[in-house]
This record gives sequence, structure tokens and C-alpha cells, in this order.
Amino acid sequence: MTQCRALCVAVEAHADLDACQDNSVSRPDPRTRTQTAPLSSAMASAVDLSALKARSDASARPQPLAAGPSSGTSFVIDVTDQSFQADVLERSLDVPVIVDLWATWCGPCKQLSPVLERLAQAGNGAWILAKVDVDANPRIAQAFSVQSLPMVVAVAQGQPIDAFTGAQPEPQIRQWITSLLDAMRERMAAIHAAEAGGGAVGDEPAEEPEDPRFTAAEDALQRGDYLAAEAAYEQILTAEPANEQATAALSQVRFLARAAKVDPAAVARADTAPDDIDAQLAAADVEVAGDRAEAAFARLVATVGRTSGAERDRVREHLVGLFELFVADDQRVAAARRALARALF
Repeated sequence: MTQCRALCVAVEAHADLDACQDNSVSRPDPRTRTQTAPLSSAMASAVDLSALKARSDASARPQPLAAGPSSGTSFVIDVTDQSFQADVLERSLDVPVIVDLWATWCGPCKQLSPVLERLAQAGNGAWILAKVDVDANPRIAQAFSVQSLPMVVAVAQGQPIDAFTGAQPEPQIRQWITSLLDAMRERMAAIHAAEAGGGAVGDEPAEEPEDPRFTAAEDALQRGDYLAAEAAYEQILTAEPANEQATAALSQVRFLARAAKVDPAAVARADTAPDDIDAQLAAADVEVAGDRAEAAFARLVATVGRTSGAERDRVREHLVGLFELFVADDQRVAAARRALARALF
């Protein structure tokens, strides 16, 4: 398999397509080109959004998707130019989305698509198959600079992470998908939930017995001993690196320790110095600690929008860290996540 190449802003628009040959089909030179390809520029500038949904419940299942006309399961969807943002970019914040770019005239596509659909069903929601008819949806084809069909692109956390072309043997495809899930499993909790097969969406998780390690950490937190609480949660994670409850609690403890040192006057300073990154980060911490999360999120999203390079990454990472302090379905986080995606893309 080949690594997914950087997406180009200038991409092919409307092109005649050759007949199928071997296991892939190539596009000839385009008749026209366009410089208005928002999808491609968005994908090219996408960054790591892993923490947007990092604090989902350990036993939560990914939400079922509305199946398209030709979809056989809720884990196979038909995507259009209009639904690409919601069905691919936003869904890829929860689980990997594998985009199957195909055309009705492409013979190898007819061999590959049923294999992908079968594997998606077997995956039980650990990843989603997004099917795209490139003739009907030229903007998506432009975004991925499609040169030959079939083309399969894996998208995770808002950005392409790998791709291949041609109708590959099923064992090779299965191995490729397994490698993708292995690479993303610790960063995307919904993969764990889907693979666990923990019942239908909406089922109440079984109550777990109290863990004395967490009790000790919580006692330290109640005493205001942030160092002891942090050490206790780190000890849990040393033994269980994938423990999501400890990961979320550790984020909270670190935030509380940081916020306790912030001067409440930081908000006023930040309001008078919009280009002072340190002031904006400190003000956001004060606002979150004061139960003004929406103000904090709006502040940092705006800062992301007017910065670039290392400064933008720093602000984005701080904002993502604040998202981790809230439950996965918090509407304030959901709204801020969409605003962040718009600012980044």
C-alpha cells in the first residue's frame, strides 16, 4: 500500500475516462482545471483533531449511520459533494472513514466495492465505508486528485492517512484495514467500543465495581493535592495505558492544577491584547474554570483563525485539551468542534 500523497489545490475537474484496464483505471488529461477546490485545500490543511471526541464513554457505541440507497448496512454510506463534510470529515473524528472512489463504468470497482462492503459489515462500526461515485460528485474527486479508479483513501481525525489504488486481493485489504485500526485504536475510543460489540446503541453499560486505585486518586483530589492525584492516575495508566477513565481524570487534574495558578485578571489582559497567545490561553483557562466554557472555546477558535504555523498548533492543542474536560455529548463541545473545523479547513 502507498502512503496518501498531499492533496493538491489545483485538481482535475471534468474529464473523459478511459475504459477499464487491469485492476485500475486512469483518468486522461483534463479539459479544464479549477482553482476553486475548497475540499482539497481543506484536506491539505487538516490537522490532528484526535481529542475532539476523546472523552467518550468506554462502553459507548458509535452512532448508527443513515444508509444510502445502495448501502447494505448502517456502516456503509453513499456520500455526495454536499454531504462530504458531515459524512466523512466529521464522522472521521469518531472512527476511521474509508472512502471508496468508484464509477459505474469501472470493472475493477465492481470487484473491489463488494469486498469493502463485506469487511465494513464485519467491522461492526470500528470503521465506516463511504462510497463516492466520482462522476456524480466531481468535487470529491478533485479533493483527492483522483487519477485512477478504484481509489481507496482512509480518513481519520479530519485528514487522509493512507490510500491505495486498484482492486487488491481481499487478504491484502483486510491486512491494510487492520493496520489502520491498530494505528488509531488508542486515539479513537469508538474503535474499542465497536470491536467489543457491547450491545445495541442506547443500552445501559453494566455498573463496574469501585476501583480502590481511583478512590485513592479522588481522595487526593478532594484534598487539593493535585500532585498526588496526578501521580495516582499516572500509575493506573502505566498499568493500563488504554484506561479511558484514568485518561479523562488525568486531563481534569492537570487542568485544575494549571487553572489554580492563573491570575483571574488574565481575561482582561487577553481582551486588550488579542495577539498575545499566552494571554489568550490563560484567559481560556480562567473562563473554563469559571463555568464559561463557551466563551473560552470562542476565544481560542478565534485565535486559531488569526494565527498560523507553530502558534496555531499551540492554540489548537490547548483547545483540544479543554474539550477533553467535558463529556462527549456536551453540546458546547459539539458546537466548538464544528467551529474549530471551519477555522482549520
